[in-house]
Amino acid sequence: MNIDPTQPWGIAIDYAGRATVTEDGHTLIVRVYDNTMGYALQRDPVTGQYPSVYVTAEVTEKGTGDAVLRGSGLVVVDARDGVPAVPDQTAVQRAVAAALADFETRRAACAALCAAWAPVTPPAPGPAPAP
Repeated sequence: MNIDPTQPWGIAIDYAGRATVTEDGHTLIVRVYDNTMGYALQRDPVTGQYPSVYVTAEVTEKGTGDAVLRGSGLVVVDARDGVPAVPDQTAVQRAVAAALADFETRRAACAALCAAWAPVTPPAPGPAPAP
């Protein structure tokens, strides 16, 4: 994935922390969020730390017969030393790589399952038994 050095997270995200990436012919959905539910960023009263930032990527491919195969990736950027998490330009790239790897793992597992369930070819009919 090409990093955009002009963007804090390496990719242009919208106001809700969403972006779309096209990678290796796949379209991936990326989200960047924390657990503050849109409220003001505050320290956790127990740990004294700001919330971590989660970067997720998901690739989805549709097949025949309503079959859908997905791959997901997650990267967590922790806040440290009592300061909010700072953008990590490699986080989206790592989440996308994890999503593509997960997709490939699931694709291989699905192919193995389909091969195991392949219908058995019945033997060719032989000569009729003698009376």
